[in-house]
Amino acid sequence: MKFAFSRILAPLLLVLFTAVAQAAPTNIAAAADLKFVLEELSKSFEQQSGEKLAVTYGASGAITTQIVNGAPFQLFLSADEDYVLKLSTAGLTKDEGVLYATGHLVIVTPKNASLQVDSELKGLAAALKSGKLQRFAIANPEHAPYGRRAVEVLKHAGLWEDIQSKLVLGENVSQAAQFATSGSTDGGIVALSLVKSPQVINTVNYAEIPESWHSPQKQRMVLLKNADSTAKAFYDYLQQPAAREIFRRYGFVLPGEAN
Repeated sequence: MKFAFSRILAPLLLVLFTAVAQAAPTNIAAAADLKFVLEELSKSFEQQSGEKLAVTYGASGAITTQIVNGAPFQLFLSADEDYVLKLSTAGLTKDEGVLYATGHLVIVTPKNASLQVDSELKGLAAALKSGKLQRFAIANPEHAPYGRRAVEVLKHAGLWEDIQSKLVLGENVSQAAQFATSGSTDGGIVALSLVKSPQVINTVNYAEIPESWHSPQKQRMVLLKNADSTAKAFYDYLQQPAAREIFRRYGFVLPGEAN
């Protein structure tokens, strides 16, 4: 009787475990500047494929450390290609991945802010000189690529030495954008993609910063060693014309296109 019961139970458990495995979402890690664009793209992919994605956003450097320490991500979209290349050198990826976009920086404030925004940061310089600037947001340059680019911009403008005591560092560029657009700070330097979203665009003032003021924000994605078929499908989906158009709409420049 016990033998017969076990013969019946074993296939049922196999079906149950298979169903659970199929229901588990594929884990994607993405740079924080992709929050709005990937929310749109992942929803579209899930509707078309029937597969489920679990997207975790953060600073690219912090995500890289998590992957090195064994985090079970299957696809990584970095805001700085260097992190992907380091993971590839360490043997943690399928290959070196592909460039998927080049990002841009902006200075941004809430709509009613007194700080004047302009591409050459003259308004920021004037506010700093007059003592009117109290708090200014950037991402933490220790592990956020957009934070490092913001530092380069401020140094190029000759403001770095004077503005350091005013800086409020976001854990990633998305948090810095929240500080800069909510009124928690007088403004900030963040990713263009985070102010181009429908939720934000009409509530802020912003100006794009010249690309010549900082290192290129080349963004690369890669499949990790344990990538499943859903991760591979999403990786391919992100390179298709429809997805590229959505990236473009959020202010990214696509591979093969002029800046």
